[in-house]
Amino acid sequence: MLTTDRGSVVVSGRSDSTLNRHGVRLGSADIYAVVDGLPQIRDSPVIGAELGDGAYWLVLFVVPADGVPLTEELIRHVTAEIRGRASPRHVPDDVVAVPVIPHTRTGKRLEVPGKRLIQGHPLDQVAGRDAVDDFAALAQFTAFAGGPAS
Repeated sequence: MLTTDRGSVVVSGRSDSTLNRHGVRLGSADIYAVVDGLPQIRDSPVIGAELGDGAYWLVLFVVPADGVPLTEELIRHVTAEIRGRASPRHVPDDVVAVPVIPHTRTGKRLEVPGKRLIQGHPLDQVAGRDAVDDFAALAQFTAFAGGPAS
């Protein structure tokens, strides 16, 4: 549980998405327990997507805190924290900055719709506009269809 500067609390719980990297199941909550405590990161979802060529892409999308650029140094810090406080298997393949993270209307991170967009599914088939707090934020994941840019 994380206490915010407003005196409210953030309770971490189960995620509906499963990270299954090459047969090893990983808990996204283990990654969030690390990343949510970093003051340089405001919000993040971690998404694991099986790609058409048998590859698997584990990517951590982050919204840096105000005025904090996502530099190589910050990426090294984030991945070192995940490696040290979770495990080397939890370290994402990539850390990518985005301006905003989509959530359900109740505040849950939209991992499964993000995964489906990365896998190339059409936007209108992964989530309804009424179920998302910011549909344009969800739409940004279409730019990552097919996995990391070569």
